[in-house]
Amino acid sequence: MKLLQERIVKDGNVKNGNVLKVDNFLNHQMDIGLFNEIGQEFKRIFSDLKINKILTIEASGIGIACITAQYFNVPVVFAKKAQSINIDGDVYSTKIESFTHKKTYDVIVSRKFLSKEDRVLIIDDFLANGCALAGLIDLVRSAGAKVEGIGIVIEKGFQSGGDMIRSMGVRLESLAIIDSMNAEDGSVVFRN
Repeated sequence: MKLLQERIVKDGNVKNGNVLKVDNFLNHQMDIGLFNEIGQEFKRIFSDLKINKILTIEASGIGIACITAQYFNVPVVFAKKAQSINIDGDVYSTKIESFTHKKTYDVIVSRKFLSKEDRVLIIDDFLANGCALAGLIDLVRSAGAKVEGIGIVIEKGFQSGGDMIRSMGVRLESLAIIDSMNAEDGSVVFRN
């Protein structure tokens, strides 16, 4: 998605440790016009699928998932990183290691929001090592539901996550795949 690539080059900030900061338009301050374009692109890419639910993980994926859900006219469920008193009943649970936060989370979804009838599109902002996506796939499969596809805004193609998820036989589509980044000069090279 050329518009997204241009925005990454213009406003992204490459940091040491393979970190790409896009917090001024994607995952802290959100550019809703860009999100609309992203949502429409995910609808175009996955229009052949019978999606009845979108799943993401808190927090950065929620905005993108909500905008995307408008185009599919389906609800969004987000996996929570902590049990809270307002989640009643049984939950599906998995462990996810965060690349960004260097922390392992117990991630949960209430059983009342995922069932074997669900055909799920997973949406998230970043794909690096694939742990978050593997955990979300595990949650969906625990419910007996089907992962129809995964839409990622930015994939770090030089890390192992994309290959791992694709080797699981899941349809994975990323809007911008980065082949390399250089913290010294701030450059980003995209896969064609």
